[in-house]
Amino acid sequence: METKGLVEQSPPLSAHEALVEANRCLNCYDAPCTHACPTHIDVPRFIKKIATGNLNGSARAIFEANLLGATCSRVCPVEELCEGACVLGSEHKPIMIGRLQRFAMDHAYRNGARLFQVATPTGKKVAVIGSGPAGLSCAGELAKRGHQVTIFEKRELAGGLSTYGIIVLREPIEIAQAEVGMIERLGVRVQRNSELGRNLGFGDLRKNFDCIFLSLGLGVTPELGIPGEEFIIDGLSYIERSKMNGNQMKVGRDVVVIGAGNTAIDCATIARRLGANRVTMVYRRSSAEITAYPHEFEFVKNEGVEFRFLAQPARVLSSDGHVAGLECVRTELGSPDSSGRRTPSPMAGSEFTIPADQVIKAIGQKKPALAAMLGLEMNNNFIKVDPDFETSIAGVFAGGDCIRAKNAASTVMAVQDGKLAAMAIHRRIQNG
Repeated sequence: METKGLVEQSPPLSAHEALVEANRCLNCYDAPCTHACPTHIDVPRFIKKIATGNLNGSARAIFEANLLGATCSRVCPVEELCEGACVLGSEHKPIMIGRLQRFAMDHAYRNGARLFQVATPTGKKVAVIGSGPAGLSCAGELAKRGHQVTIFEKRELAGGLSTYGIIVLREPIEIAQAEVGMIERLGVRVQRNSELGRNLGFGDLRKNFDCIFLSLGLGVTPELGIPGEEFIIDGLSYIERSKMNGNQMKVGRDVVVIGAGNTAIDCATIARRLGANRVTMVYRRSSAEITAYPHEFEFVKNEGVEFRFLAQPARVLSSDGHVAGLECVRTELGSPDSSGRRTPSPMAGSEFTIPADQVIKAIGQKKPALAAMLGLEMNNNFIKVDPDFETSIAGVFAGGDCIRAKNAASTVMAVQDGKLAAMAIHRRIQNG
């Protein structure tokens, strides 16, 4: 099979293409696309500025609402959000809002545009734990308001999921690092290899900073609890390998991916594009219950990935220390569980085997274990926050995936959390 490789899926718009597309916009009053965007970017405004050739003004309009506009232009499910709300979508083709946003963002980064005036220093200090989208957004908004912000990141590279966990087809690592650099140029200090609970003390942070923002994300992938699990590769690790050394990573010929969410689809896409002869996704529920976005489901089917629905992994088969297959049992669906999806139950005597030399699991992530260690009040194992994103400890705020007890987690929601939390922290500091 000829491999397609891992390159950014959508090519950038040319200047002519962007101009033609921008002039299709109706510039709606009280635009539905703006309401559909979790960060409420003024979409007609930034598109109008592209149409008039004011690309710096377009980028500024995006940055005012979303400091991580370059990432979001690539990874947002625009089909479900802004483009899905476009009034041209019902009878015509919706405006390519995501690609126009990328056009403006690429211009700003390519030309090193300085679009912000940082406020006079306040002398107040804020610690941000974690440099994912929520952390970067919060840090940047606070720095714009004159506060001294330090981000503490446990890994070598900042950027969180954007750097390590989003497939190259959607966001190359260079884009995530460019955004980190932009946040640093606002005056934010990023202290890498600094992990809360390992070489960073919570008590010291509370003593040395006026406020703290927790952008912890989620934990590791949970265990399946089946024999042979030691042979299974973690899905997020698989994506990370593809971003850091995709040309050297080992990809099986017959790959099985356990799960049917967006991360599972990314893993299946990586395997398929890097040379796997056959990729099969195994999911214990039906196609009606998958958690991936509908457009992602259609995309991966077009990549040639196969599905085995109503199938639950039972054990990994091995021979001489190598994966030989995945034994599964068929399931039937009963009444809905707390998530609203029907509960799968194994059917006795229905075992079958899928040949495989590589098995990957992408079945979600554990809740943030660090939160309990810090003594924070929890909500369904997520950090509990009030409407101002403040936790049960005064002066300690949180946002992003670590608080997302309801609704789906996404990059753009984390960015909005960080922005709103920054405003609340700013008010707290102003009010003493």
